[in-house]
Amino acid sequence: MSAPHPLNQAVIAQALHNLRNGQLRRCKAMGFGDRELDALKHPELVSMLVNATVSWCSVKVNREVLQRLLNQVEDVEKEIATVDRMLRLGASTEMVSKFYGLTHQEVALRRDVLGLPKRKGRHPVLSEEQDTGLWGRWKPAVEQRGIALDDDMAMLDLTLDLAEQLALPASVIWATIRSWIDQGLV
Repeated sequence: MSAPHPLNQAVIAQALHNLRNGQLRRCKAMGFGDRELDALKHPELVSMLVNATVSWCSVKVNREVLQRLLNQVEDVEKEIATVDRMLRLGASTEMVSKFYGLTHQEVALRRDVLGLPKRKGRHPVLSEEQDTGLWGRWKPAVEQRGIALDDDMAMLDLTLDLAEQLALPASVIWATIRSWIDQGLV
């Protein structure tokens, strides 16, 4: 004797769950019509459908939805990589919170996961020489990349690149750049 088809069992279980919870629209979206839904009210018919050895249903992949879900995974991976890069380059908790909405506790946990030392207090202010060097790299890069001064994400990317190049904390570079913009020096 053949075993009941597992897909049939899963579909019936989901349909019964939807019916019990008053989610008739979901049952209809699964492909059940009024006649089939009426049959689900009779235990002997449900038993026959559940125990059928042939599949009476099929699975259809919604490629558009599947692609959106896969893109979300890629976006999350990219976001995690950016947060990790920010933290390795000395971004402040406030910066990470502003761009990615992480709480102080989440940032602290991420620092622990990355094995970064705990920081207390603020990074020191740039010396005049460092400030001049930063300006000398930042101003041409903004023009070359065509970054609008109010494009925070593009400015963040540039900040992280400059932090790598100059071996300065990203939070200090960010604060300096924001100061220049706020003062109208650009």
